Amino acid sequence: MTKMKSILYFLILFTAALIFTGCDKSPKLIEDPEAYVASVEKWQENRLEGLKDKNGWLNLAGIYWLEDGVKTLGSDPSNDIVFPAKAPAFIATLSIKDPSVHLSVNEEVELFYKNEAVRELDLSFDSSGNPSYITHGDFAWYIMKRHHSLAIRLRDYKHPAIEALDHIPSYPIDPDYIVEARLAPFDEVKTITVPTPFQDYTQDYKCPGELHFKLKGKKLTLLPFSSGDEYFIIISDETSAIETYGAGRFMYAAPDSSGRILLDFNKAYNPPCAVTEFAACPMPPPENHLPVKIEAGEKVIALH
Repeated sequence: MTKMKSILYFLILFTAALIFTGCDKSPKLIEDPEAYVASVEKWQENRLEGLKDKNGWLNLAGIYWLEDGVKTLGSDPSNDIVFPAKAPAFIATLSIKDPSVHLSVNEEVELFYKNEAVRELDLSFDSSGNPSYITHGDFAWYIMKRHHSLAIRLRDYKHPAIEALDHIPSYPIDPDYIVEARLAPFDEVKTITVPTPFQDYTQDYKCPGELHFKLKGKKLTLLPFSSGDEYFIIISDETSAIETYGAGRFMYAAPDSSGRILLDFNKAYNPPCAVTEFAACPMPPPENHLPVKIEAGEKVIALH
């Protein structure tokens, strides 16, 4: 073999090797890995702070579904709506006739609305965007509306779960778990109904198409749900119910300034149902089970 043929042969092999290697490896999407890791660590800190916040999930102490009629409220078991033991025995009466709930406070109890004592009040729901928050001691509660059902959502600002959770277990941050996805739009936006842990309560989402991407050498797809300028995605994978929460994890993705859709599995996080029984979390549609281990993002949270 002549020297020229040897060089050509080497170049052909080298090019083929590059092509072969590139076929199974995603391009690097992070220019500064250290800065990226720091940004995810900050995101993780914010996640924990958000769970512990007064409007977070860790202080939820009850959901009480309401039916029309006059209902008594307090910690005494004889009430129609029984609050936790540290609440007053007999607090108030609710007159419920959807779409209205009227509060009448018992004379020996002080309830507050906007930091002022209240005796009578028509309560607005969370669906209005401005719910009537009623407070007493460590407790705060308001009326939530889901479809045609009403319920009291109760918070306890001294809930033991707040102190019990000092960190969120997570996999090591791995930039290789950032992948670029392509949206294959449907001819028409689809409505997808997903179940929740509450029997007979489902949630509907608008799905614009399929996200196609490649991870661990496999071609994969996910159904994203429209959420403003972002996509809300509920996933399960081969770690679900083993190392990660059994009912799946949540993610958000949005096109960047160049129009790319980046899926960052390091920010796959537990739904509220992982830390409280008083939340109605959407579960992943069957199409969103990924037949690979996603060893990135949050793991199971154990509250003691």
